[in-house]
Amino acid sequence: MAVQPATPVEGVGSRIEALRVLRGYSLRELSARAHVSAAQISRVEKGKRYASPTIVAALARALSVSTSVLYGQPYVHMIQRDQLDALLAPIGSALDDWDIPPADDEPPPRALAELAADVRRLSLGRAQARSLDMAGELPALIAEVNAAALLHDRPGADRERAHWLQAELGRTTYVVAHRLGYVDLARHALGRMAAAAPHSGDPRQVAIERWDRARLFADAARHDKGLRLVQQALRDLEDDGTPPTYAVRGALHLQAAVMARHSGDGSTADDWLAEARGLASRTGELPDYGLVFGPANVVIHAMSASADMDRHARALRDAKQLRLPEGYPAARACVYWASRARAEAWTARPDDALRSLEEARRIAPQQTRYHPGVHETVGTLLRAHRTAPARLRDLANWCGI
Repeated sequence: MAVQPATPVEGVGSRIEALRVLRGYSLRELSARAHVSAAQISRVEKGKRYASPTIVAALARALSVSTSVLYGQPYVHMIQRDQLDALLAPIGSALDDWDIPPADDEPPPRALAELAADVRRLSLGRAQARSLDMAGELPALIAEVNAAALLHDRPGADRERAHWLQAELGRTTYVVAHRLGYVDLARHALGRMAAAAPHSGDPRQVAIERWDRARLFADAARHDKGLRLVQQALRDLEDDGTPPTYAVRGALHLQAAVMARHSGDGSTADDWLAEARGLASRTGELPDYGLVFGPANVVIHAMSASADMDRHARALRDAKQLRLPEGYPAARACVYWASRARAEAWTARPDDALRSLEEARRIAPQQTRYHPGVHETVGTLLRAHRTAPARLRDLANWCGI
Protein backbone atom coordinates (compact mmCIF):
# COMPACT_ATOMS: atom_id res chain seq x y z
CA MET A 1 0.00 0.00 0.00
CA ALA A 2 2.99 2.33 0.35
CA VAL A 3 3.97 2.60 -3.34
CA GLN A 4 3.87 6.22 -4.43
CA PRO A 5 2.34 7.23 -7.79
CA ALA A 6 4.29 9.35 -10.24
CA THR A 7 2.09 12.39 -9.48
CA PRO A 8 1.72 13.28 -5.77
CA VAL A 9 -1.86 13.02 -4.49
CA GLU A 10 -2.97 15.86 -2.26
CA GLY A 11 -4.91 14.80 0.80
CA VAL A 12 -5.36 15.50 4.46
CA GLY A 13 -1.79 14.35 5.18
CA SER A 14 -0.21 16.76 2.74
CA ARG A 15 -2.34 19.62 4.09
CA ILE A 16 -1.25 18.81 7.65
CA GLU A 17 2.38 18.87 6.53
CA ALA A 18 1.93 22.15 4.65
CA LEU A 19 0.32 23.86 7.66
CA ARG A 20 2.91 22.41 10.03
CA VAL A 21 5.70 23.89 7.90
CA LEU A 22 3.80 27.17 7.60
CA ARG A 23 3.52 27.37 11.41
CA GLY A 24 7.20 26.53 11.74
CA TYR A 25 6.57 23.39 13.81
CA SER A 26 8.78 20.33 13.72
CA LEU A 27 7.12 16.95 13.96
CA ARG A 28 8.13 16.81 17.61
CA GLU A 29 6.67 20.27 18.33
CA LEU A 30 3.36 19.44 16.65
CA SER A 31 3.31 16.13 18.51
CA ALA A 32 3.61 17.92 21.85
CA ARG A 33 0.87 20.39 20.95
CA ALA A 34 -1.56 17.79 19.60
CA HIS A 35 -0.76 14.89 21.95
CA VAL A 36 -0.30 12.66 18.92
CA SER A 37 2.98 10.80 18.48
CA ALA A 38 5.45 12.21 15.99
CA ALA A 39 5.61 8.81 14.30
CA GLN A 40 1.83 8.82 13.77
CA ILE A 41 1.91 12.34 12.37
CA SER A 42 4.71 11.43 10.00
CA ARG A 43 2.83 8.39 8.73
CA VAL A 44 -0.36 10.42 8.25
CA GLU A 45 1.56 13.10 6.34
CA LYS A 46 3.04 10.44 4.04
CA GLY A 47 -0.32 8.75 3.50
CA LYS A 48 0.80 5.57 5.25
CA ARG A 49 -1.70 5.77 8.09
CA TYR A 50 -5.42 6.49 8.08
CA ALA A 51 -6.07 10.03 9.32
CA SER A 52 -8.92 9.26 11.71
CA PRO A 53 -11.26 12.10 12.71
CA THR A 54 -9.77 11.93 16.22
CA ILE A 55 -6.26 12.58 14.91
CA VAL A 56 -7.47 15.20 12.43
CA ALA A 57 -9.33 17.02 15.22
CA ALA A 58 -6.29 16.99 17.52
CA LEU A 59 -4.00 18.27 14.78
CA ALA A 60 -6.53 20.91 13.71
CA ARG A 61 -6.62 22.28 17.26
CA ALA A 62 -2.82 22.32 17.43
CA LEU A 63 -2.57 24.06 14.03
CA SER A 64 -5.36 26.57 14.90
CA VAL A 65 -7.58 25.64 11.96
CA SER A 66 -10.92 23.88 11.54
CA THR A 67 -11.06 20.27 10.45
CA SER A 68 -12.70 21.38 7.21
CA VAL A 69 -9.46 23.18 6.29
CA LEU A 70 -7.49 19.96 6.69
CA TYR A 71 -10.05 18.10 4.59
CA GLY A 72 -9.72 20.79 1.91
CA GLN A 73 -13.34 21.90 1.98
CA PRO A 74 -14.90 23.51 0.15
CA TYR A 75 -13.06 22.12 -2.87
CA VAL A 76 -12.14 25.31 -4.70
CA HIS A 77 -11.44 23.72 -8.07
CA MET A 78 -14.79 21.94 -7.95
CA ILE A 79 -16.56 25.14 -6.91
CA GLN A 80 -15.27 26.73 -10.09
CA ARG A 81 -16.16 23.70 -12.21
CA ASP A 82 -19.67 23.27 -10.81
CA GLN A 83 -20.38 27.00 -10.30
CA LEU A 84 -21.43 26.39 -6.71
CA ASP A 85 -20.87 29.97 -5.57
CA ALA A 86 -23.52 31.21 -7.99
CA LEU A 87 -25.85 28.46 -6.83
CA LEU A 88 -25.42 28.96 -3.08
CA ALA A 89 -25.02 32.75 -2.73
CA PRO A 90 -28.80 33.41 -3.15
CA ILE A 91 -29.47 31.01 -0.26
CA GLY A 92 -27.42 33.16 2.10
CA SER A 93 -29.26 36.26 0.94
CA ALA A 94 -32.64 34.62 1.55
CA LEU A 95 -31.57 33.62 5.06
CA ASP A 96 -30.47 37.20 5.76
CA ASP A 97 -33.94 38.52 4.90
CA TRP A 98 -35.77 36.38 7.46
CA ASP A 99 -37.35 39.32 9.37
CA ILE A 100 -37.89 41.74 6.46
CA PRO A 101 -41.53 41.87 5.27
CA PRO A 102 -42.08 41.42 1.53
CA ALA A 103 -42.64 44.53 -0.56
CA ASP A 104 -46.20 45.67 -1.15
CA ASP A 105 -46.11 44.61 -4.80
CA GLU A 106 -44.92 41.08 -4.03
CA PRO A 107 -47.51 38.28 -3.95
CA PRO A 108 -48.50 36.93 -0.52
CA PRO A 109 -47.12 33.55 0.56
CA ARG A 110 -49.10 30.46 -0.30
CA ALA A 111 -51.19 28.63 2.27
CA LEU A 112 -49.26 26.81 4.97
CA ALA A 113 -50.42 23.43 3.65
CA GLU A 114 -48.90 24.16 0.23
CA LEU A 115 -45.66 25.38 1.77
CA ALA A 116 -45.56 22.29 3.97
CA ALA A 117 -45.78 20.05 0.89
CA ASP A 118 -42.75 21.76 -0.66
CA VAL A 119 -40.76 21.70 2.57
CA ARG A 120 -41.50 17.98 2.94
CA ARG A 121 -40.50 17.32 -0.66
CA LEU A 122 -37.12 18.97 -0.09
CA SER A 123 -36.72 17.08 3.18
CA LEU A 124 -37.16 13.84 1.24
CA GLY A 125 -34.62 15.08 -1.29
CA ARG A 126 -32.26 15.65 1.63
CA ALA A 127 -32.53 11.96 2.55
CA GLN A 128 -31.84 11.03 -1.07
CA ALA A 129 -28.69 13.22 -1.12
CA ARG A 130 -29.85 15.49 -3.97
CA SER A 131 -28.09 18.56 -2.61
CA LEU A 132 -27.35 20.32 -5.89
CA ASP A 133 -30.84 19.71 -7.24
CA MET A 134 -32.35 21.22 -4.09
CA ALA A 135 -30.04 24.22 -3.84
CA GLY A 136 -31.69 26.01 -6.75
CA GLU A 137 -35.13 25.73 -5.13
CA LEU A 138 -34.15 26.88 -1.67
CA PRO A 139 -33.93 30.70 -1.99
CA ALA A 140 -37.51 31.23 -3.19
CA LEU A 141 -38.97 28.77 -0.70
CA ILE A 142 -36.97 30.27 2.19
CA ALA A 143 -38.29 33.73 1.27
CA GLU A 144 -41.87 32.49 1.08
CA VAL A 145 -41.71 30.60 4.38
CA ASN A 146 -40.12 33.64 6.03
CA ALA A 147 -43.02 35.76 4.77
CA ALA A 148 -45.51 33.21 6.12
CA ALA A 149 -43.86 33.30 9.55
CA LEU A 150 -44.16 37.11 9.57
CA LEU A 151 -47.76 36.94 8.41
CA HIS A 152 -48.85 34.41 11.06
CA ASP A 153 -47.64 36.42 14.02
CA ARG A 154 -50.51 35.80 16.43
CA PRO A 155 -50.17 32.99 19.01
CA GLY A 156 -51.79 29.79 17.85
CA ALA A 157 -51.44 26.71 15.69
CA ASP A 158 -50.73 28.61 12.46
CA ARG A 159 -47.87 30.54 14.04
CA GLU A 160 -46.34 27.33 15.38
CA ARG A 161 -46.74 25.60 12.03
CA ALA A 162 -45.09 28.48 10.17
CA HIS A 163 -42.13 28.41 12.55
CA TRP A 164 -41.96 24.61 12.27
CA LEU A 165 -41.64 24.96 8.51
CA GLN A 166 -39.00 27.64 8.99
CA ALA A 167 -37.03 25.37 11.33
CA GLU A 168 -37.29 22.33 9.03
CA LEU A 169 -36.28 24.36 5.99
CA GLY A 170 -33.35 25.80 7.95
CA ARG A 171 -32.20 22.27 8.64
CA THR A 172 -32.51 21.25 5.01
CA THR A 173 -30.41 24.27 4.05
CA TYR A 174 -27.86 23.32 6.69
CA VAL A 175 -27.58 19.77 5.31
CA VAL A 176 -27.12 20.98 1.73
CA ALA A 177 -24.43 23.49 2.72
CA HIS A 178 -22.63 21.10 5.05
CA ARG A 179 -22.47 18.29 2.50
CA LEU A 180 -20.95 20.66 -0.04
CA GLY A 181 -18.36 21.86 2.48
CA TYR A 182 -19.79 25.35 3.02
CA VAL A 183 -19.48 25.47 6.80
CA ASP A 184 -20.22 29.20 7.15
CA LEU A 185 -23.47 28.90 5.19
CA ALA A 186 -24.37 25.78 7.19
CA ARG A 187 -23.83 27.71 10.42
CA HIS A 188 -25.98 30.57 9.12
CA ALA A 189 -28.81 28.16 8.28
CA LEU A 190 -28.66 26.59 11.73
CA GLY A 191 -28.87 30.05 13.26
CA ARG A 192 -32.20 30.51 11.53
CA MET A 193 -33.33 27.08 12.67
CA ALA A 194 -32.32 27.91 16.25
CA ALA A 195 -34.41 31.09 16.13
CA ALA A 196 -37.51 29.32 14.76
CA ALA A 197 -37.45 25.97 16.58
CA PRO A 198 -38.48 27.24 20.08
CA HIS A 199 -41.64 28.76 18.51
CA SER A 200 -42.56 25.64 16.53
CA GLY A 201 -44.38 23.85 19.33
CA ASP A 202 -42.10 20.86 18.72
CA PRO A 203 -39.32 20.31 21.30
CA ARG A 204 -37.76 17.75 18.99
CA GLN A 205 -36.87 20.52 16.55
CA VAL A 206 -34.90 22.23 19.33
CA ALA A 207 -33.03 18.99 20.05
CA ILE A 208 -32.31 18.39 16.34
CA GLU A 209 -30.84 21.88 15.99
CA ARG A 210 -28.49 21.10 18.89
CA TRP A 211 -27.62 17.75 17.28
CA ASP A 212 -26.61 19.49 14.06
CA ARG A 213 -24.82 22.31 15.88
CA ALA A 214 -22.71 19.70 17.67
CA ARG A 215 -21.49 18.61 14.24
CA LEU A 216 -20.38 22.16 13.55
CA PHE A 217 -18.46 22.09 16.82
CA ALA A 218 -16.78 18.98 15.39
CA ASP A 219 -15.83 20.95 12.27
CA ALA A 220 -14.13 23.43 14.57
CA ALA A 221 -12.40 20.62 16.52
CA ARG A 222 -14.39 21.52 19.65
CA HIS A 223 -15.73 18.07 20.44
CA ASP A 224 -15.97 18.65 24.18
CA LYS A 225 -18.45 21.48 23.65
CA GLY A 226 -20.33 19.42 21.09
CA LEU A 227 -20.69 16.58 23.57
CA ARG A 228 -22.02 18.92 26.26
CA LEU A 229 -24.53 20.32 23.79
CA VAL A 230 -25.78 16.83 22.93
CA GLN A 231 -26.08 15.97 26.61
CA GLN A 232 -28.10 19.14 27.18
CA ALA A 233 -30.41 18.22 24.32
CA LEU A 234 -31.02 14.79 25.86
CA ARG A 235 -31.80 16.33 29.25
CA ASP A 236 -34.26 18.82 27.76
CA LEU A 237 -36.07 16.41 25.41
CA GLU A 238 -38.54 14.42 27.48
CA ASP A 239 -38.79 10.73 26.64
CA ASP A 240 -42.51 10.54 25.80
CA GLY A 241 -42.36 7.01 24.39
CA THR A 242 -43.20 7.98 20.80
CA PRO A 243 -41.21 6.83 17.74
CA PRO A 244 -40.29 10.39 16.64
CA THR A 245 -38.79 11.11 20.06
CA TYR A 246 -36.99 7.76 20.07
CA ALA A 247 -35.50 8.66 16.67
CA VAL A 248 -34.21 12.00 17.94
CA ARG A 249 -32.91 10.62 21.24
CA GLY A 250 -31.27 7.69 19.45
CA ALA A 251 -29.55 10.02 16.98
CA LEU A 252 -28.32 12.11 19.93
CA HIS A 253 -26.82 9.00 21.53
CA LEU A 254 -24.95 8.22 18.31
CA GLN A 255 -23.74 11.80 18.06
CA ALA A 256 -22.55 11.66 21.68
CA ALA A 257 -20.54 8.55 20.81
CA VAL A 258 -18.90 10.40 17.91
CA MET A 259 -18.08 13.44 20.05
CA ALA A 260 -16.65 11.34 22.88
CA ARG A 261 -14.56 9.28 20.48
CA HIS A 262 -13.15 12.35 18.78
CA SER A 263 -12.31 13.80 22.17
CA GLY A 264 -10.18 10.72 22.79
CA ASP A 265 -12.53 9.16 25.35
CA GLY A 266 -13.01 5.74 23.81
CA SER A 267 -14.64 4.07 26.81
CA THR A 268 -17.31 6.75 27.11
CA ALA A 269 -17.89 6.53 23.36
CA ASP A 270 -18.44 2.78 23.70
CA ASP A 271 -20.98 3.41 26.46
CA TRP A 272 -22.96 5.83 24.29
CA LEU A 273 -22.82 3.41 21.36
CA ALA A 274 -24.05 0.56 23.57
CA GLU A 275 -27.02 2.67 24.71
CA ALA A 276 -27.85 3.49 21.11
CA ARG A 277 -27.59 -0.18 20.15
CA GLY A 278 -29.95 -1.17 22.95
CA LEU A 279 -32.48 1.46 21.94
CA ALA A 280 -32.27 0.48 18.27
CA SER A 281 -32.91 -3.17 19.13
CA ARG A 282 -36.26 -2.07 20.60
CA THR A 283 -37.29 0.47 17.95
CA GLY A 284 -36.14 -1.00 14.66
CA GLU A 285 -35.57 1.41 11.79
CA LEU A 286 -37.16 4.85 12.35
CA PRO A 287 -37.49 7.32 9.45
CA ASP A 288 -38.67 10.28 11.54
CA TYR A 289 -37.17 13.72 10.83
CA GLY A 290 -34.79 12.14 8.33
CA LEU A 291 -32.51 11.03 11.19
CA VAL A 292 -32.49 7.38 10.02
CA PHE A 293 -32.02 5.98 13.51
CA GLY A 294 -32.04 2.22 13.83
CA PRO A 295 -29.87 -0.93 13.92
CA ALA A 296 -28.28 -0.26 10.52
CA ASN A 297 -27.16 3.25 11.43
CA VAL A 298 -25.72 1.99 14.72
CA VAL A 299 -23.58 -0.48 12.76
CA ILE A 300 -22.42 2.28 10.41
CA HIS A 301 -21.35 4.33 13.43
CA ALA A 302 -19.61 1.27 14.90
CA MET A 303 -17.69 0.89 11.62
CA SER A 304 -16.49 4.47 11.94
CA ALA A 305 -15.51 3.87 15.57
CA SER A 306 -13.41 0.87 14.57
CA ALA A 307 -11.74 2.83 11.78
CA ASP A 308 -10.89 5.64 14.20
CA MET A 309 -8.96 3.10 16.27
CA ASP A 310 -7.22 1.64 13.18
CA ARG A 311 -9.31 -1.51 13.51
CA HIS A 312 -10.13 -1.63 9.83
CA ALA A 313 -10.52 -5.42 9.75
CA ARG A 314 -13.24 -5.15 12.41
CA ALA A 315 -14.94 -2.34 10.48
CA LEU A 316 -14.91 -4.52 7.36
CA ARG A 317 -16.30 -7.49 9.29
CA ASP A 318 -19.21 -5.36 10.51
CA ALA A 319 -19.74 -4.02 6.99
CA LYS A 320 -19.97 -7.51 5.50
CA GLN A 321 -22.47 -8.61 8.14
CA LEU A 322 -24.77 -5.65 7.56
CA ARG A 323 -27.51 -5.82 4.94
CA LEU A 324 -28.99 -2.41 4.37
CA PRO A 325 -32.78 -2.45 4.67
CA GLU A 326 -34.74 -2.19 1.45
CA GLY A 327 -35.40 1.44 0.61
CA TYR A 328 -32.68 2.65 2.99
CA PRO A 329 -32.10 6.41 2.45
CA ALA A 330 -29.42 7.08 -0.14
CA ALA A 331 -27.61 9.58 2.09
CA ARG A 332 -26.89 6.97 4.76
CA ALA A 333 -26.31 4.17 2.24
CA CYS A 334 -23.64 6.36 0.69
CA VAL A 335 -21.94 6.72 4.08
CA TYR A 336 -22.03 2.93 4.51
CA TRP A 337 -20.36 2.25 1.16
CA ALA A 338 -17.81 5.04 1.65
CA SER A 339 -16.93 3.64 5.10
CA ARG A 340 -16.73 0.11 3.71
CA ALA A 341 -14.42 1.31 0.94
CA ARG A 342 -12.15 2.93 3.51
CA ALA A 343 -11.91 -0.33 5.48
CA GLU A 344 -11.19 -2.29 2.31
CA ALA A 345 -8.53 0.17 1.20
CA TRP A 346 -6.71 -0.04 4.53
CA THR A 347 -6.86 -3.85 4.62
CA ALA A 348 -5.17 -4.10 1.20
CA ARG A 349 -8.31 -4.86 -0.81
CA PRO A 350 -8.07 -2.09 -3.43
CA ASP A 351 -10.34 -3.79 -5.98
CA ASP A 352 -13.09 -4.26 -3.40
CA ALA A 353 -12.65 -0.67 -2.23
CA LEU A 354 -13.05 0.63 -5.77
CA ARG A 355 -16.24 -1.40 -6.23
CA SER A 356 -17.63 0.02 -2.96
CA LEU A 357 -16.82 3.57 -4.05
CA GLU A 358 -18.54 2.95 -7.37
CA GLU A 359 -21.59 1.69 -5.49
CA ALA A 360 -21.62 4.88 -3.39
CA ARG A 361 -21.42 6.88 -6.61
CA ARG A 362 -24.31 4.93 -8.12
CA ILE A 363 -26.54 5.42 -5.07
CA ALA A 364 -25.77 9.06 -4.23
CA PRO A 365 -23.55 10.67 -6.88
CA GLN A 366 -23.76 14.23 -5.58
CA GLN A 367 -22.91 13.29 -2.00
CA THR A 368 -20.13 10.93 -3.09
CA ARG A 369 -18.53 13.59 -5.27
CA TYR A 370 -18.14 16.00 -2.35
CA HIS A 371 -17.60 13.51 0.50
CA PRO A 372 -14.21 14.18 2.19
CA GLY A 373 -13.91 10.53 3.23
CA VAL A 374 -14.32 9.46 -0.39
CA HIS A 375 -11.59 11.89 -1.45
CA GLU A 376 -9.22 10.47 1.14
CA THR A 377 -9.95 6.86 0.18
CA VAL A 378 -9.47 7.59 -3.51
CA GLY A 379 -6.14 9.20 -2.63
CA THR A 380 -5.18 6.10 -0.65
CA LEU A 381 -5.99 3.89 -3.64
CA LEU A 382 -4.04 6.12 -6.02
CA ARG A 383 -0.99 5.90 -3.77
CA ALA A 384 -1.26 2.10 -3.87
CA HIS A 385 -0.60 1.99 -7.63
CA ARG A 386 2.34 3.03 -9.75
CA THR A 387 -0.13 3.28 -12.61
CA ALA A 388 -3.75 3.59 -11.53
CA PRO A 389 -6.31 1.47 -13.43
CA ALA A 390 -8.67 3.30 -15.76
CA ARG A 391 -11.71 2.90 -13.49
CA LEU A 392 -9.83 4.46 -10.58
CA ARG A 393 -8.56 7.32 -12.75
CA ASP A 394 -12.10 7.95 -13.92
CA LEU A 395 -13.37 8.07 -10.35
CA ALA A 396 -10.54 10.37 -9.26
CA ASN A 397 -11.14 12.78 -12.15
CA TRP A 398 -14.86 12.80 -11.41
CA CYS A 399 -14.17 13.61 -7.73
CA GLY A 400 -11.75 16.37 -8.71
CA ILE A 401 -8.66 14.65 -7.30
